[in-house]
Amino acid sequence: MQMIEATEVRRRLPWPALVTALEAMFRHGCEAPLRHRHGVGGDNTLLLMPAWQAGAYTGVKIVHVAPGNAALGLKAVHAAYLLSQAATGVPLALLDGGELTDRRTAAASLLAARHLARPESRRLLVLGAGKVAAALAEAHASHFPLAEVAIWSRRPAQAQALAARLAAHGLPARAAASAHPAGYDIVCAATLATTPLLRGAELSPGTHVDLVGAFRPDMREADAALLAAARLVVDTRAGCLAEAGDIVQAMAEGAFGPGHIAADLAELCRGEIPGRTSPEQITAFKSVGWAGEDLAAAVLAYTAPG
Repeated sequence: MQMIEATEVRRRLPWPALVTALEAMFRHGCEAPLRHRHGVGGDNTLLLMPAWQAGAYTGVKIVHVAPGNAALGLKAVHAAYLLSQAATGVPLALLDGGELTDRRTAAASLLAARHLARPESRRLLVLGAGKVAAALAEAHASHFPLAEVAIWSRRPAQAQALAARLAAHGLPARAAASAHPAGYDIVCAATLATTPLLRGAELSPGTHVDLVGAFRPDMREADAALLAAARLVVDTRAGCLAEAGDIVQAMAEGAFGPGHIAADLAELCRGEIPGRTSPEQITAFKSVGWAGEDLAAAVLAYTAPG
């Protein structure tokens, strides 16, 4: 069985190949039940995410989310991914689940942005300064002609540190003093916020909003007005209607119903429903994570040249 550590996972999952692998998985699908979510004390969460393709591969990701880890100088998310042969159950690889998650999450956001953001987008605002935020900045910079990557965090020192790391790798990054989204072409939010950071009244026409945090019903990064005004696309309807705090809370407030979701990512990838329909349109992509993304990324990493 291969043991694929974080640095090797990163090497084996370059953005173009990873986006292509995710697009194929969304097009063709796999069996991926809603993830199991269990509270394991305080704000900590245990997530179990299985997926499989008959006759090919099975996989399961085990994730611990501990928001309080930041105060201890530790990562908030720890994860491992086990990939096995579907026909026999033989384990094939154990991959670093944190790096796998960061990269497939950012790649899914980029896949959505290719349908929803304006192709000429030049200004990116990232809310959050963790590993997912870094991956989102790198992924979008690989596709869009970005002239500015602004990083905002509740902890300014973390935003400055991430901006410096990104700048050292050639990205036009800087720390932002405010989370205000006006004037940006793409806004990515990857936080553990429980109250809205983004409000519909503050967006400029044509902005694409990417909401990655709020993976629990009690979390929230955007207000109801933003989602109500946007052409809203989700990674999966089942996952977002059950777990996406931004959507669940907006619906509970009566802002809209399930029919407001214009499409899921599979429908965009298959060409069944269009993405952005006008330059001035506000678009939004909400993801809570789909186990099929993990399976696609794990298979790509396992089959990539060593």
